Amino acid sequence: MKRKGEEKKLLDLFERLPPAQQEVLIAFGEFLATRPPNADEPGVEPLAIPRPAGETVTMAIRRLVRTYPMLDRRKLMREASQFMAQHALEGRAAVEVIDELESVFARHYEMHKVR
Repeated sequence: MKRKGEEKKLLDLFERLPPAQQEVLIAFGEFLATRPPNADEPGVEPLAIPRPAGETVTMAIRRLVRTYPMLDRRKLMREASQFMAQHALEGRAAVEVIDELESVFARHYEMHKVR
């Protein structure tokens, strides 16, 4: 019963957002939901997924999530959401935001390795 209420609340929030922010909300949901089961196992190395030309910020987040399956997305969420907002709401260039996101993921990976 509670789940239905949460689903309705999420749908209501989604419907009140403009299309650009709806895309951001979907990207964040995918970002949080795609954690592989072996993500916390030691020794997992980043995958070599190249950055395609013309990549969007949403596509970059998806690529970085797949590149770094060992990282806890909850820890990355705050920083990633700030960059998504800068792009979607403030008009910051996608290339700059993607560069920053790559740095954030790499930094979190380096911290993950020393744990």
